[in-house]
Amino acid sequence: MFGTQSKRDMSLEFQSQIPILRPSIHARRANLTVKFQDLYGFTVEGNVDDVNVLNEVREKVRQQGRVWWSLEANKGANWYLQTSISEGNLKSSLKFSALANAITLKKLIRKGIPPVLRPKVWFSLSGAAKKKSTAPESYYDDLIKATEGKVTPATRQIDHDLPRTFPGHPWLDTPEGHAALRRVLVGYSFRDSDVGYCQGLNYVAALLLLVMKTEEDAFWMLAVLLENVLVNDCYTNNLSGCHVEQRVFKEFLDKKCPRIAAHLEAMEFDVSLVATEWFLCLFSKSLPSETTLRVWDVLFYEGAKVLFHVALAIFKMKEDQLLITHHVGDVISILQKTTHHLFDPDELLTVAFDQIGSMTTNTISKQRKKQEPAVMKELDQRVRRLNSLKLDEK
Repeated sequence: MFGTQSKRDMSLEFQSQIPILRPSIHARRANLTVKFQDLYGFTVEGNVDDVNVLNEVREKVRQQGRVWWSLEANKGANWYLQTSISEGNLKSSLKFSALANAITLKKLIRKGIPPVLRPKVWFSLSGAAKKKSTAPESYYDDLIKATEGKVTPATRQIDHDLPRTFPGHPWLDTPEGHAALRRVLVGYSFRDSDVGYCQGLNYVAALLLLVMKTEEDAFWMLAVLLENVLVNDCYTNNLSGCHVEQRVFKEFLDKKCPRIAAHLEAMEFDVSLVATEWFLCLFSKSLPSETTLRVWDVLFYEGAKVLFHVALAIFKMKEDQLLITHHVGDVISILQKTTHHLFDPDELLTVAFDQIGSMTTNTISKQRKKQEPAVMKELDQRVRRLNSLKLDEK
C-alpha cells in the first residue's frame, strides 16, 4: 500500500479518514445522547460535549499529520528508523542526528501517529518487521494451512468468543471478520502452545486487524506484543504474569496516589476488579478506540510501562470523586464512566506522563521480581486446594 502511493495521495487519504462529526440540531439543542461511528467503525455513544471534544482531537490529529509529512519530506520516508545510536566509528555528527531524531520521535509519538501512517510505523518500531524477517516468507500461510481443521481447547474457546468480540462492528462482526480474526488467533495458539489462547487476546487481535489491514501483519504485531513488548506469562493458563502486574500496579498506586490507595484499602476495594481487564485487553474494551490506539502508539515504542502510567492516570483524574465514595460499586461505576468518555487522549496522556511522574523499566522489573514469589505461592496454594476438592468429590 505505502510503496505505491505518493505522499500527496497518502496525505489526502489521511485527511479523508478524519471526518468532522455533526450532531443534529435537535441533539445540539437538547444535549441528548448521540450515536456516531469513530474512525475504526465502532459505534460510540456520547453527548454533544463528547462530540465537540472528539472534533477538537481530530483537528489536532490533522495538525500532527502535517508535522509528520513535513519530516518525511525533509528527512526521508523512514526517518524514524534512524533513531538508534550505534557505537564504533560512527561520526559524532551522525550520533547527534540520531539522538535528535529519537527525542523528536518520542515527543511525536506521544502526540499521536497519524492513522494512515500507524500500520507502517507500528510495524517498524515495535520490532514486528524484524521478527517477521527472521521467519520464512511463507511462514504465516503455512501456519494457517497446517492448522486447518484442527480442534484444540484453544480453538474451541476462540470459536466461542468470536461473536462476542466487539459485537455490532460493521466488519469484525461479519463472517469475513470472524474468519480473519479466527485465523490470526488460531495461528498464534499453535505458534506458542504455552499461551495458546486467553480471553482478552480476541479484543487485542481484533483491533490490530482494523489498524494493520492485513491478517499477516496483525499476526506479527500480536507476536511481537506477546513475545517482546509485554511481560512474560501474562496470557498463560494461570495468568501468573497478569497477577504479578496487578500487584506491581497496586504498589505504584500506593506510591503515586497515596490518598486514593489508602481510601480504597479502607473500603477493602481490590484494584484488580478493574485493572485486570485493562491489562489483559490493553484498554481496548474500556477506552474509546481512538484513545486506545493513542495509548498503543506509545506502548509499541516505550514498552509495557505505559500500561502502568495510563492505569494510574485514570485513577488520578478522578481522585476527588473517588475519595468521597463509600461503596465498591460506586468506585467501579466512576472508573467505567470515566474510561467510556475519555475521548481526549491528550488529556489522559498528559496526566499519565506529566502528573504521575517517572517509572523506569528497571524500577518496574525490580517490583516484578519482588512480587513473583508471592504470586507463585498463591497460585500453587490455589492448585492444591482445587486438587484437594477433586479428591474429596471422588
